[in-house]
Amino acid sequence: MTDGLWDGDAVVIPAVTAASSISCVRSLGRRGIHTIAASEDESAPVFSSKYCDESVVVPSPADDVVGYKDALLSLARRTDVRAIMPVREEDVYVLSRYRPEFESHVATLWPRFETLRAVHDRVRLMEVATEAGVSAPETWRLGDVDDWDDELIVKGRYAILVDEYLDSPSSGGCRDPGPTTYLSPGEAPDVPAIVSEVGHEPIVQEYVPGDEYAFWALYDRGEPVATCQRRRIRGYKYAGNASIFRETVAEPDLEAAGRALLDRLDWHGLAAAQFIRDDRTGEFRLMEVNPRFWLSVPAAVLAGADFPYFYWLLATGDAERIDPDYEVGVATHLLSGEASYLHSVLRDDFSYVERPRFVDAASAVLSSLVAEPHFDYLCRDDPRPFVRVLLNAVAASGGRLPTSNPFGSRVSVVDDPDAHTSGPGREGRAGSTTRREGR
Repeated sequence: MTDGLWDGDAVVIPAVTAASSISCVRSLGRRGIHTIAASEDESAPVFSSKYCDESVVVPSPADDVVGYKDALLSLARRTDVRAIMPVREEDVYVLSRYRPEFESHVATLWPRFETLRAVHDRVRLMEVATEAGVSAPETWRLGDVDDWDDELIVKGRYAILVDEYLDSPSSGGCRDPGPTTYLSPGEAPDVPAIVSEVGHEPIVQEYVPGDEYAFWALYDRGEPVATCQRRRIRGYKYAGNASIFRETVAEPDLEAAGRALLDRLDWHGLAAAQFIRDDRTGEFRLMEVNPRFWLSVPAAVLAGADFPYFYWLLATGDAERIDPDYEVGVATHLLSGEASYLHSVLRDDFSYVERPRFVDAASAVLSSLVAEPHFDYLCRDDPRPFVRVLLNAVAASGGRLPTSNPFGSRVSVVDDPDAHTSGPGREGRAGSTTRREGR
């Protein structure tokens, strides 16, 4: 510190309720890189981490995309900030959509908007996969389907709903495309009701039975800098969903499919390409691409593929220091996700996915927790984010708890687009930054 100002390099990390945020903060904070966590939620678990140097409240992109962009831009204008890390679709959308405003301030390690739009549009993405020679499930627009006898699923056409994708009047915010629905064979759904409920015409895909895999990558202008892979062992639902227990793997065919797809896109930045290994054929079939840090990034970091640090090195011109090797067979858990999985076994019913016996499911969870005691939030040297997760869960269930950070650190608010144009440490006005010292 010099005269009360931070004199090193800093990184901005959106503090969302996903393990990707805490993994990024811990990875870079442990290396002495100044971390700035930005969130619309003062109870964000990342704010409680001892590796979080600054906590900043920003507008929610769900309500005000432009306001969120302006808040990130005000942080990017700081002379110490070198990079912004996208951890959710809203982040990469804002950074890519408004790329010209950011590129003179921070490294722009994300795809150009036309490429991002192709990835966010699952109809177009499946076309790109075909062009790249990558297998993908049969995909239709909901209104084009007239035969409902097969095993089919309905999911959002877009990874995120925004005005540009929908050609709709300005809503001002980003919206969720809705959950994936498993249809019962032979029963035609109520198409107008579905369209009305999710706010757009979703897609229908053939159901592909098999285990889910992911190809993780960091690309630099069409060239892979580092890659890693994982297999999902359990998801939030017994039928699948986001990974809550996973392990790193090395599958040559998965590597080939992932690279072929991203090469076709001339990719730049982060990507998590999700595949299903088809039980019937053994081939990897593309499901989607997440163009940002993925939820299970803690598994990659633990295995030695430290993508948050790799991203930082690429952003700051030190890509030659990246060691892309990683350990196979490393597994991590999201504890709250394990509870959701068991709840799904008890409560959910998916018509063509066999429900495991609860006693078998519970036994598998408990044995894996003992065999692989590695967790996304729970961490011996940084326990407070996990405590915050528990407190938030109690509050969400009706408990009367404060929503602000319970560990005594103050939180600042960015609501002035020009608040940080002269660098960090400006006190006594909107946008001034609170920092903690002494990890």
